[in-house]
Amino acid sequence: MKTRWLHVLWLVWPLVVQAEGVIHERLSLTRSDVEIPVEVAMPPGPGRFPPVLYIHAKRGYDEADRRHVLELAGQGFLVVAPDWLSGRMIERWPAEHDPETERDVEAALDYLRQHPRAASQPVGIVALSRGPYYAIRLADRRGADIAAIVSYYGHMQNPNAPEPDQLFRVAPEVMRITTPMLFLIGEQDFELRRMNGGRAFYALWERGVPVEYQVYPMARRAFDFRQDQTPEEKIATRHARQRANEWLRRWMKPSN
Repeated sequence: MKTRWLHVLWLVWPLVVQAEGVIHERLSLTRSDVEIPVEVAMPPGPGRFPPVLYIHAKRGYDEADRRHVLELAGQGFLVVAPDWLSGRMIERWPAEHDPETERDVEAALDYLRQHPRAASQPVGIVALSRGPYYAIRLADRRGADIAAIVSYYGHMQNPNAPEPDQLFRVAPEVMRITTPMLFLIGEQDFELRRMNGGRAFYALWERGVPVEYQVYPMARRAFDFRQDQTPEEKIATRHARQRANEWLRRWMKPSN
């Protein structure tokens, strides 16, 4: 771990609730002068649980994310989900990328790894849209701490990169990481996002990195949380959740 990440003060004011047997907490981590809202969800009962970092999309952390986090906890994972937008009072749907938010997400990774209920093992990452860019950045810097990544329609390029890079190249981190990655994307997602993810898949596979790319027929952008989900998108969501669970368990190898 690089020393510049050690200046993190964790101030925790938990609001603990039970959600269908899942323990759900809301707290804050303070890094420098920024308070990062974080939600934690874990299965009930004794023991330690395989740790998962959840990274939301640029739309912000909302009730759809909370349901996803609780579902992951219901599958047996201890999940930490930082809100990397509201802590810095960034409006939803930012076009530009603030690199300081990467440090906030990494502070949540550090908190997760030291959580008393987290199993002592590399973490899994479940990330949506812009979230997978944070994931590959973390995997590049802290590969030994990351066991696997699940990318929902992920952005595989720096959002601040110039247009030619957005159109024709993947982020340089893709050419270095060795973390197993599962891509989940709708057939009717944005063309650029499909191209971006496809290039990342081929780049990883050519280097021998474990990678799979799941395309959902008839599924649109953000198929898993749309308010107007079609019957096919509802099935795609269930399938994606199952595939993500299997991917995390394959590479994290939890004992439970």
